[in-house]
Amino acid sequence: MTSALPPISELRRRIAGGALTHLSLVEQVLEGASAPAAGHVFTRLYPDAARAAAHHADAMQAAGVTMPPLGGLPVSIKDLYDVAGEVTLAGSVACQGESPANRDAAAVARLRLQGAAIVGKTNMTEFAFSGVGINPHYGTPRNPADAQVARIPGGSSSGAAVSVALGLSVGALGSDTGGSIRIPAALCGLVGFKSTQSRTPRDGAFELARSLDTVCAMARTVEDCLALDAAIADTPLVVRRRDGVAGLRLAVPTSLMFDGVEPAVARAFDRALSCLSAAGALVTELPLEELTEIARINAPGGFSPVEAAAVHRHRIGARRAEYDPRVAARIDLGMSVGAADYIAMQDGRRGWIARMEAALQGFDALVCPTVPITAPPIDELLASDEAFFKANGLLLRNTFAINFLDGCAFSLPCQAPGELPVGLMLASVRGDDARLAAAALAVEAALQAAPV
Repeated sequence: MTSALPPISELRRRIAGGALTHLSLVEQVLEGASAPAAGHVFTRLYPDAARAAAHHADAMQAAGVTMPPLGGLPVSIKDLYDVAGEVTLAGSVACQGESPANRDAAAVARLRLQGAAIVGKTNMTEFAFSGVGINPHYGTPRNPADAQVARIPGGSSSGAAVSVALGLSVGALGSDTGGSIRIPAALCGLVGFKSTQSRTPRDGAFELARSLDTVCAMARTVEDCLALDAAIADTPLVVRRRDGVAGLRLAVPTSLMFDGVEPAVARAFDRALSCLSAAGALVTELPLEELTEIARINAPGGFSPVEAAAVHRHRIGARRAEYDPRVAARIDLGMSVGAADYIAMQDGRRGWIARMEAALQGFDALVCPTVPITAPPIDELLASDEAFFKANGLLLRNTFAINFLDGCAFSLPCQAPGELPVGLMLASVRGDDARLAAAALAVEAALQAAPV
């Protein structure tokens, strides 16, 4: 089981009261990062830098200076972000020996400016190209939610999620191209926030698909996700907080999002929806047939394979044997797609977004399971390409729709105690991040207050 850190507000209270220091917290985290439970979570640790940030925060605290939300607190960063002087490996061995980064990625630099104690880089799916979280080069971090069965953590931000779930960070900088924040958040029982793509700069983030890549983070609570988002976006969202969920307008799509849903997921989602409805949320079933069009519009290769092929065409030509074969196979899907088909995909997506935005007018959020399954055992997916790609498709299906929309979304845990984690996704259109955050805060509070 996990030994998660309390929310940031509680840590701040304990530090202010003298029960804890930033340095003692960082030392606790660094010790935990070397424990067996943290196997394969980090690809690199920064103990000296993390201690230095904690020392500075303790000195500022002693001087009576008000600390920024993340000041001196342990944070992890995904292995696809540049750190000055290091080669960015992005979960691969095929980048070893390449030129080191000249400067920190924009999001990393902003975390440092906020005084965050960056503990280390976290493991990930190679080149961020799957929702499963398996990595054949650096190992696969085990999902802490199940002590008996070694289950996948979800991907591609696998180590990021496990670092938070194990209490090795208050929050984790990850990325989300088709669900890479929300999938592992859902499978590990965390909160993940995929912002509108343009909200956070992608400078210094290893590219997967430029049309979809989003720099974002996960944490234990919505409030903590908003603190991380404020740091990496360099501007906090102006959230008009709601007094409960009464009157909250929720659209439940009847197309696509519930196909093949696992019974455990359906039960947890239905229980959560009943709780919200009983508290006054206005739940409306919406056909949203537009969701069934995604596969057709994305059919000529798909945005991720096509744009990844452009990123990797020289490297994979020279070092293909070093790639995870399952990742290489997906990149191959984009190699033969021509410019005309790619432009048609862009045009089709643009029109689809306009129709989806019109269909969602009048609602505060679309709501559905983040993913339709609970975390499968690692061994099952290692043993079979068929099982791997089936699980990958299911894991990505619901979350990818929001990337395709260029929307924003939260994944909130909605399972009962003793159940495997299940995520409830609240999503909206691009630029609606602040209003969606208000809804997520209210929904989180209602779910936590519900009788079990």
